[in-house]
Amino acid sequence: MSQHHEETLAAARAALAAEADAIRIAATRLDRHFVGAVDLLHAHPGKAIVSGVGKSGDIGRKIASTLRSIGKPAVFMSAADATHGDLGLYQAGDPTILLSKSGASQELVQLLPQLDRIGSPLIAIVGNMQSPLAKAARFVIDARVTEEADHLNAVPTCSTTVALALGDALAVALMRLSAIGHREFASYHPAGQLGRNLTMRVGEAMQPAGQVASVQANVSLHAVVIAMTTYPLGAACVIGPDGVLEGLITDGDLRRALQRHPDIRELKASDVMTAQPTTTSPSALLKEAAALMEDRPSQISVLPVVDEQRRCVGLLRLHDLYWH
Repeated sequence: MSQHHEETLAAARAALAAEADAIRIAATRLDRHFVGAVDLLHAHPGKAIVSGVGKSGDIGRKIASTLRSIGKPAVFMSAADATHGDLGLYQAGDPTILLSKSGASQELVQLLPQLDRIGSPLIAIVGNMQSPLAKAARFVIDARVTEEADHLNAVPTCSTTVALALGDALAVALMRLSAIGHREFASYHPAGQLGRNLTMRVGEAMQPAGQVASVQANVSLHAVVIAMTTYPLGAACVIGPDGVLEGLITDGDLRRALQRHPDIRELKASDVMTAQPTTTSPSALLKEAAALMEDRPSQISVLPVVDEQRRCVGLLRLHDLYWH
């Protein structure tokens, strides 16, 4: 590796380490103000307003989006536009989350009297605990950083990362306090892959048993190959006389059998199958099936689907988990 490459990687690693350290330090400073902010957001049935300027404004937009994704109504308001009609967003008691590294951004400071007039309780995520925003807020969340991640100590990096992480922490704590589970979360994400995995059951996405290669344990490997060619889903289910799943043979099992046995004419399905394979049920959520397939040292690409008597009713492929 050239010196240029080493220097580039060193700079990138140092930046990531600096931002990670800044978040860890911010976590140690959480106090009653953070708890008060979460309680305020939880108790208010209406929306929250998030505001900031520049890079803090970009972070504020993401925080508002995250709050909405957990069911807390939230909108981003440009501080520059607030006094030109956007204050009409407010209803009684709507809290405001203000973001600023300096805590003295002119647009936000000029907004403070108006927010006081309409009675909006303030939550400040600021990098200066003695700033005008910090002094005006009911709850102040400490977002100080000792330095930014760049060598000039100028580019908003550590400061914006900490502000974003604190916004995420607010959302996660609010989720916990609101007892939001998978069902509630899914209702806020009805479309796309996330909503699909949280709402769709395996039985709705699986390949039904009639379209899956099925063989008995005593059939020849040649017969297994024929069945898997007829139903090319990447696996054959080995079924007992009572319909109970006895094993699974995947394309990978066939390849390994060919590597180990130069002459496969004497091999039977039982010789190459995985006995008692990992299975799922038709009523399981796709999210649960995905965890069975992916959250393991070696991923599996097919999952037999069995009923309560362990009778095979279908096959779920990794491909079936995703929109196509």
